[in-house]
Amino acid sequence: MSRVFPTVREVLALDPVRHGAPRLVAAEAGLDRRVRWVHVAEVPDIATLLGGGELVLTTGIGLPSDDAGLRAFIGDLAGVGVSGLVVELGRRYLDGVPRVMVAAAERHGLPLVELRRATPFVRITEAVHALIVDAQLTELRATEEIHQRFTELSVEGADPGEVVRQAAELSGCPVVLENLSRQVLAYDPAGENAELLLDGWEQHSRRIRPEGRTAYDPDRGWLVTMVGARGQDWGRLLLRWPPGGDLAGGQPLPASVDGRSVPVLDLGRAVAAPAGRGGSSSAPPTRLTILVERAASTLALGRLIRRDAEGLERQLHRTLLTALLDHSWPVDEVALRARALGVVLERRHLIGVVVRHRTDNGGEDTARHRQSAGGGPLIEPGHPGEALDHVSDTGPVRLRDLAEAVGQALREAGLTGLTSAVDDQTVGVLLALPDAAAEERALSAFAAALRRSRPDLPGRSDLAGRADLSGRADLPGRADPRGRPGAASRSDDAPAPSAGRRSVAGLLIAAGSGVGSLREARRSLIEARQVADAARRDRRDLPIFRLPHVGLAGLLHLLRDEPRVQTFVERQLGALLAYDAQHPREQLLGTLRAYLEQGRNKSAAAAAAHLSRPAFYERLARIGRILDVDLDSVDACLSLHVALLALDAIRTP
Repeated sequence: MSRVFPTVREVLALDPVRHGAPRLVAAEAGLDRRVRWVHVAEVPDIATLLGGGELVLTTGIGLPSDDAGLRAFIGDLAGVGVSGLVVELGRRYLDGVPRVMVAAAERHGLPLVELRRATPFVRITEAVHALIVDAQLTELRATEEIHQRFTELSVEGADPGEVVRQAAELSGCPVVLENLSRQVLAYDPAGENAELLLDGWEQHSRRIRPEGRTAYDPDRGWLVTMVGARGQDWGRLLLRWPPGGDLAGGQPLPASVDGRSVPVLDLGRAVAAPAGRGGSSSAPPTRLTILVERAASTLALGRLIRRDAEGLERQLHRTLLTALLDHSWPVDEVALRARALGVVLERRHLIGVVVRHRTDNGGEDTARHRQSAGGGPLIEPGHPGEALDHVSDTGPVRLRDLAEAVGQALREAGLTGLTSAVDDQTVGVLLALPDAAAEERALSAFAAALRRSRPDLPGRSDLAGRADLSGRADLPGRADPRGRPGAASRSDDAPAPSAGRRSVAGLLIAAGSGVGSLREARRSLIEARQVADAARRDRRDLPIFRLPHVGLAGLLHLLRDEPRVQTFVERQLGALLAYDAQHPREQLLGTLRAYLEQGRNKSAAAAAAHLSRPAFYERLARIGRILDVDLDSVDACLSLHVALLALDAIRTP
């Protein structure tokens, strides 16, 4: 029943009820039942007129006089699900209700309360009904506040951290946003200890398995909803609704009923339990369900929205690139709008190119770039001006500078295409060439032009005309295998000897495969972005990274945030990860890893896992049962090995 209805305990704490000197004589455990309504009854067959959730008030004048009749009366009330029975003493029962009623109420778990002073029942009904209406109005106001707050966040394009913070503030509960691999994307502990909240989060999260898209797991105490849009879920939003809390009230006084000890609670001095914190089986308020669903929709919408403060032309370039990537516009419309901007995409050889910084934090790289470009002295770490320079050169400013440099490089190289930032770290380019034969020459010219404007790119400006795009160019000044300096001398504008180290943390260029139609351009752009992401882990100084430079581990690393990859990992390994979460001492995942990494050689794998062969074989058999796979199957093991590599990529920043 909804929490807008008060509990029996809360009703008994109201002033009109306290005036009657209430005393609980049976079923203290039922005090947290919800009261939907208050009903006054003086006839024994009233149960047929009730619907459940009522608190029944009576003086007892119409109740049966025999024990069997009283037992039947209590049984009928309990059968229809009334919340409790309150009997006013003085008219039918002078000193207390009959023991047979107490015993029956205790047996059925029906709270039975005596009012030891005469009390107008109308005052009780008015007070309870006013409490219910007030709670409903409060719930309505809270719901309105939730809708208003998250509507504002959606319009403002708030980031996930702000959405989660607002959800925690409105609810007063810890809130966690995770991806499909149970990694925390954002959280707010709502004043609680964050370390305790997130300690062993993945294992804890895998135990939270509510039924439905939005549901409450009473065993774990988490309200969970899926986050996603357009039929593609990419995460879960979890709100912890803390279970339990000590039941408030006075000390129970023992009494004997039919030879049994029954708790008797004097409610004249009782204090009501907090309205929002019921037992572990209590569902959270409806407003919290509304809150997490609105927060989830705001997060999903925010992922689709990208605000842009660039000029109109740049915005149009970005709109067209985004339309190609998201399939949001027909290809013919993209071509038409691009032609209106002076970029012809029909009957052209198209290549997707991505330029980005190797690191997400580019303060130091930008400062070094300014020094190398004559833009000011380099502020070394520890200098008082370091923090200011670091802040001013990160985020949107750095991305805007990079986008401008890419656009300038296109113009210098005499190339045409769409160019714009495609996310918070990356600038994308769709080059439009007259034919496929010009691909390598155009890429080399673009890389050389960008390198001249940004010396923090890998390679040398004097190599621009002869850069080997396969990455095998010999750089002048590089030491030979025997440790001697290279014979070629370094030109005056060549990087200093430390430039090789600096370029690793500088910019990188990645290009996708060339395509012959605009309908295939999305594949080339996505390929370039994936190659760029994977190349961040590559220590080689290549002028341009292409798909052949990226291995399987790199490919999985760049796809680690893709929900479909995370879903694949969960489908392949989810059962085993859940088992390990329940049995932390066994960790069968390590056994599976050793088996696959040793090429399915069981003897070598047992030695690598430091287990005896019988123990290792038994573990493998258990893994096969848990995953329902044949570990002697090459195809099954190949899928599991790819899933393990993907899991490692997901867990590695």
